[in-house]
Amino acid sequence: MTRVLLVPGRNDPRPEHWQEWLARRDPARRMVRHATPGRYVADERVAALAAALDGVTAPTVLVAHSAGCLTVALWAASCGPGPVRGALLVTPPDIAEPWTDGTSVLPALPDDRLPFPSILAASRTDPVMTYDRAAHWARRWGSELVDLGDAGHLTTTDGYGPWPKAETLIARLSTD
Repeated sequence: MTRVLLVPGRNDPRPEHWQEWLARRDPARRMVRHATPGRYVADERVAALAAALDGVTAPTVLVAHSAGCLTVALWAASCGPGPVRGALLVTPPDIAEPWTDGTSVLPALPDDRLPFPSILAASRTDPVMTYDRAAHWARRWGSELVDLGDAGHLTTTDGYGPWPKAETLIARLSTD
């Protein structure tokens, strides 16, 4: 059976967020929780993902949203595939240069091909990544690009609590 590990963005998702909805649908799914919600320090996030995968031998699909996509790309560049058989990368932010805002430290997006199959789901109306830039990152990471249309940043504010399409995309990445 394929394990699903949910990698949230800068904050832990609200209870009505689609990642929480996915977690409630299957109690075997786990969320990588943040020690410091609202603050993104890449090294801390990568360490949390590595800890969540430590000792895991079951094939695993990562489901990342927003800055969680950055965490997955950074983890993959430094740790290799481990048990990960695929990743669903949903509306990553466009970080062209490293930056800090006093609470977060984000390096530039790694541009290495991911060592496992991936799907990058991008919105045509995402305020933090244009669709063309998302297509660029999909090519760099070797990801299949999925066009979500007018979906904003796929947040609860954009109308995404339940997101059934995620189940379909996860199933495509599963190795069972």
